[in-house]
Amino acid sequence: MSGPESPTSRQPGLLYTLRAVLWGFLGVRRKSDYQQDLVKLNPLHLVLVGVLVAFAFVAGLMLLVRWVVA
Repeated sequence: MSGPESPTSRQPGLLYTLRAVLWGFLGVRRKSDYQQDLVKLNPLHLVLVGVLVAFAFVAGLMLLVRWVVA
């Protein structure tokens, strides 16, 4: 019989993963935060969020260029 999960054993949510990916895109990350992310985050979630953020970034740049050129 297992008790309720402690808050530290739960998987981090989407916002935590998104924040880690965005800091990674900027290249500004403390070593302690990076080490925590290695333990807490699911690599598959990181890859999926990273691809989605990269796609949104490229789409945003394309829209900006179309708006400036028009």
